[in-house]
Amino acid sequence: MKPSIPKGTRDFLPGEVRRRNYLFDVIRKHFHRYGYQPIETPVMENLSTLTGKYGEEGDRLLFKVLNNGDFLSKADAQNLADKDSNAVLPQISKRGLRYDLTVPFARYVVMHQNDLAFPFKRYAIAPVWRADRPQKGRYNEFYQCDADVVGSDSLLYEAELTQLLDAVFAELGLKAVIRLNNRKILAGLAEIAGHADRMMDITIAIDKLDKVGEAGVEKELLERGVDAAAVDVIKQFLGVTSLDRVAPLLADSEIGRQGIAELQTVFDTVGPLTNRLEFDVTLARGLNYYTGCIYEVAVDTDAHPNIKMGSIAGGGRYADLTGIFGGRDLPGVGISFGAERVYDVLEELALFPEDTSHDLDYLIVCLDDETLLHGFQLLGKLRSAGHHVDLYPTAAKLGKMMKYADQRNVPKVIIIGSREAQSGRYTVKDMGSGEQEEVEF
Repeated sequence: MKPSIPKGTRDFLPGEVRRRNYLFDVIRKHFHRYGYQPIETPVMENLSTLTGKYGEEGDRLLFKVLNNGDFLSKADAQNLADKDSNAVLPQISKRGLRYDLTVPFARYVVMHQNDLAFPFKRYAIAPVWRADRPQKGRYNEFYQCDADVVGSDSLLYEAELTQLLDAVFAELGLKAVIRLNNRKILAGLAEIAGHADRMMDITIAIDKLDKVGEAGVEKELLERGVDAAAVDVIKQFLGVTSLDRVAPLLADSEIGRQGIAELQTVFDTVGPLTNRLEFDVTLARGLNYYTGCIYEVAVDTDAHPNIKMGSIAGGGRYADLTGIFGGRDLPGVGISFGAERVYDVLEELALFPEDTSHDLDYLIVCLDDETLLHGFQLLGKLRSAGHHVDLYPTAAKLGKMMKYADQRNVPKVIIIGSREAQSGRYTVKDMGSGEQEEVEF
């Protein structure tokens, strides 16, 4: 059998794992710095927890897990004969792999609300799964790095999360554009267009503007039952790039004016950033649960013109996600870093630090069997002193051992023969320059 892995998943070699850990460590450091606490939730959730929270497209992309044992035993024979998958599914599957980290977090808050201090700030760095079509920057299994705060509707948290996004990308050396909008502005847009009841249809359609263009958005709006006159009103908003210009268009919408005021407060509070901060009226974020400010971050193509990648982070405010699970209504806001995409961009731009290319400080090689014990003892001393060290396990030809050191990308090799073992002075070779020196322990 030829070994393989499922499409949309990846193996990572040791060097790749070290670079990924560097990325996670940078993000985690800033999560801690901003006061977010770590939690963990199961990779599986009940389907009742997951369905209905992500919109029609999200529900379709959920990975379902078959029930334990004979999962067909409780399936209706007629449903099976009719090949009615929608009817059979709830009979054979009650669990699914988590689609994101936000909905499980809302469930977690409701279940543990008596143990938490509110506002509660949490972070999680973990894999999620989506049954999407794999392509560049889009995987079936990938990591998200989330920070959320629940229990407060203060817009200071929107400003703080904007600063957090900026701080992470600044440390990574990746120039980014942080785009903000507000779902209330989109609700106002739908109201002005005369289709307040079709806000989600309008949101889903304009969220695809960068992919399908204005003509594609117009086509989808019409297909979703939005009349031509309303489409013309919506198109007026698509080219607007500032809050000052969108405000007159929403003058007759109370919820629209509220969205503008909230977003203006965030812009006024954030302060100077390393990266660009922009208002984007077309930013919609397709997930159903967002109700206020929404974020999306992309690579700044002015600074990195050769990078072709979708959003690398996103998020937003949600007003009633915990209420869905029967808990008290706790407003929240959060962001998520798309770790796989950020990793791919850092790799393409060669922005990972040099020290992520190796995990050893030294490799010890011994020229004969008599010095192996001495090398092993030296290994223990160096490890106790805090160095990352390994020992080639046999006395072999020097060329073979140095080739291994090259393969491990070791910066320095300690060479021990009988002379070194007796004198306690060791030959250390710098693998980069090729220079050698003798040093004492």
